[in-house]
Amino acid sequence: MGRYVARRLLQMIPVFIGSTLIIFCMMYALPGDPVRAMMGDQAYDPTVVAGIKKELGLDQPLLQQYVNYMTGLFQGDFGTQIASQRPIADIIADAFPVTIRLTLFAFTFVTLVGIGLGVVAGLRPDTLRDRGLLTLTLVLVSMPSFVLGFLLQYLFAFQWSVTTPTVTDSTDFSQLMLPAIVLASLSLAYVARLTRTSIAENLRSDYMRTAVAKGLPRRRVIGVHLMRNSLIPVVTFLGIELGNLMTGAIVTEGIFNVRGIGIEIYDALSRREGATVVGIASLMVLIYLAASLIVDLLYAVLDPRIRYA
Repeated sequence: MGRYVARRLLQMIPVFIGSTLIIFCMMYALPGDPVRAMMGDQAYDPTVVAGIKKELGLDQPLLQQYVNYMTGLFQGDFGTQIASQRPIADIIADAFPVTIRLTLFAFTFVTLVGIGLGVVAGLRPDTLRDRGLLTLTLVLVSMPSFVLGFLLQYLFAFQWSVTTPTVTDSTDFSQLMLPAIVLASLSLAYVARLTRTSIAENLRSDYMRTAVAKGLPRRRVIGVHLMRNSLIPVVTFLGIELGNLMTGAIVTEGIFNVRGIGIEIYDALSRREGATVVGIASLMVLIYLAASLIVDLLYAVLDPRIRYA
């Protein structure tokens, strides 16, 4: 196990460098100038613009800029945001906890409700509640998140006054509930369908018939034998989906005015500020890699037959 974890950590290094290099190049290829964007429509002095670019290192070749950025990143320096002149590390420190809070709220909702609905439907396939779940998940998959967000905002905030239309306090979980449900809706549909299919297939397996024939209690047959094998594909999906939820928060945060990384990325893209986007994206790449490693380690917990070399 220890050697496997060490090898996976070493494999993460080229993946991280390659991912950040691609993002860095994509930001460099975007049209526009972050220094000009900072000045807006005001008259500008080309000498001043050239001086700011030289000070920020934007006049250097792309590869040199990337090397300088990565050198600073490994020393804990994410750079400086051009528009506000604030350290990007401070901006991330302010925005990231908000998105983490929203993402974990949505992830918990997906895990509990999605798996719960999938188990209920999978234990009784081809029944009314099974068809009801398939219809509900089909609606959620077919509906874009921004449409669902505006629809629930209109109903719960403006028509029924159950909650506020925008989030004014990100530490208030009652205000985060509606954005979390919108953020979780698509993942919820996939998790419920995946769990339902896995449960229905494993119910017909030989080991399930053997467990029932041995006279084991129904709670043990379902809770131990059925669930452990059925949750392996679900855990794989949830591990990958944790990162997707964070990136999907860009749209949800815009609808409900949640001041997380989604808003910061959107503002940085509109100003063509590559350092802010790459800094936030670098953290998200690390989260993807860590989640992938945790999922692989969980396989051995769910299925003792799996061994790591």
